[in-house]
Amino acid sequence: MAVECAEIRRHHRVGIKDIAGIHLPTNVKFQSPAYSVDTEETVEPYTTEKMSRVPGGYLALTECFEIMTVDFNNLQELKSLATRKPDQIGVPVIKEGILDAVVVWFVLQLDEEHSLSTSPSEETCWEQAVYPVQGLADYWIKPGDHVTMEASCEDCYLRIQNVNVLGMEHEMEVVKTFTKNKDLSLGNEADLCSALANLQTSKPDAVEQTCVLESTEIALLNNAPYHEGFQTAMRKVLSSLTPETRCQGNELCCGTGQSSPEPFYVLDVSEGFSILPLIAGTLGQVKPYSSVEKDQHRMTLDLISEANHFPKETLEFWLRHAEDESAVLQRPKSDKLWSIIILDVIEPSGLIQQEIMEKAAISRCLLQSGGKIFPQYVLMLGMLVESQTLVEENAVQGTECTLGLNIAPFINQFQVPIRAFLELSSLPCIPLSEPVELLRLDLMTPYLNTSSREVKVRICRPGQVTAIPFWFHMCLDEEVRLDTSSETSHWKQAAVVLDNPIQVQTGQELLVSVQHHKSNVSITVKQ
Repeated sequence: MAVECAEIRRHHRVGIKDIAGIHLPTNVKFQSPAYSVDTEETVEPYTTEKMSRVPGGYLALTECFEIMTVDFNNLQELKSLATRKPDQIGVPVIKEGILDAVVVWFVLQLDEEHSLSTSPSEETCWEQAVYPVQGLADYWIKPGDHVTMEASCEDCYLRIQNVNVLGMEHEMEVVKTFTKNKDLSLGNEADLCSALANLQTSKPDAVEQTCVLESTEIALLNNAPYHEGFQTAMRKVLSSLTPETRCQGNELCCGTGQSSPEPFYVLDVSEGFSILPLIAGTLGQVKPYSSVEKDQHRMTLDLISEANHFPKETLEFWLRHAEDESAVLQRPKSDKLWSIIILDVIEPSGLIQQEIMEKAAISRCLLQSGGKIFPQYVLMLGMLVESQTLVEENAVQGTECTLGLNIAPFINQFQVPIRAFLELSSLPCIPLSEPVELLRLDLMTPYLNTSSREVKVRICRPGQVTAIPFWFHMCLDEEVRLDTSSETSHWKQAAVVLDNPIQVQTGQELLVSVQHHKSNVSITVKQ
């Protein structure tokens, strides 16, 4: 079915034109790997989501429709799947909304009487396949419109391609064209759908740069508070640096007027595509350096820089200058230091980046007087919850679901200590406590860090404590904080699931022990 889903949209379409003073030009087109089926970036032509738990939910814009039927006992049919022409599909729209994706699931017919469904309306272990819709001039659809697409099974993947919207007025024009030459019988339905799919696909004359980004990178671009927070924090640091610190040893530039002041050097070593160096470039006499690795990303940043009228060579790509790519953290020049270094502290999965404290230690040695690492410190927050969903997804429970077979002792040996990539906002759970601060990681002032901490947590409602979800506040300074659990966040959250649930009552206090060692966190709960 075709759906409207804001969560899918923000992970697969850049819906913002201006980000913290940076304008994204129209000749730069961002795409997610799930859409870019003709590039080497593609691994699978779809992504997957558990649609029943997608944050914000979704709206079905069409009825459920059949894409294809495959008989796995028919060898000849299976062989022909990869070579047969794509099936043309046209589906009427039943509700108005924004066309964000086509969601696909399967009905597995075991025999004439028994079947299994992976539908989002079923209680099932399966996720659904999501084909994001991109490249349309207008995504708004309404009853009377038709959504057309092509379905094929090239290279063993089910592909949903060439998704288009056919309005009522266009449908009548195509019908008139076809009726002049042939009857619109059932045999000509595929020809009609093919013609409809070719509508509204005219190509612009302007040369466009396509930039393929991971879904988390697209969500990051759409995260306005993230970029505005960095803009505010960087402006405060740069404005606080005095002319003396700015000269960094250049005696001529301070008071004699015989030489211009040295620029502020800003290094962004966050992973993946980032426009933070460009934002830094808008804050005065700044020399920003980006650590992006892919040529496609560099070309895109150059185009954005040009569209925003930056002087040529304002933005530098640090890996072209670094003596050793494995040692990215170096001085900008032999006699210069950085004013700001931006580090990636939290992975998109919701876990702490590996070796982050070691990188922070090196970064502190490369800062000029008054310079800062961003974020300056990170707070880890968590709460006690009751979640049967996490319990069942974390370990095999008993023998009832395995028809009496006792496989739990073996399978559960391989369970992970921490569940990552969680969406706390849509996770089925009952909060049993208020959020509390569990840990502080200080990148600028390491003596404030401790490897272990115990926190008393007060229970606010009775229940069974089964897990401790946690997330982070990225503190760029004392005033600017980025919450990794907010609805605009590109980060996921994580949780520790207890081996044995703890029965609690209102007013009771539990002792939560947090251990931090080499970027790994462990959490235990004591009564």
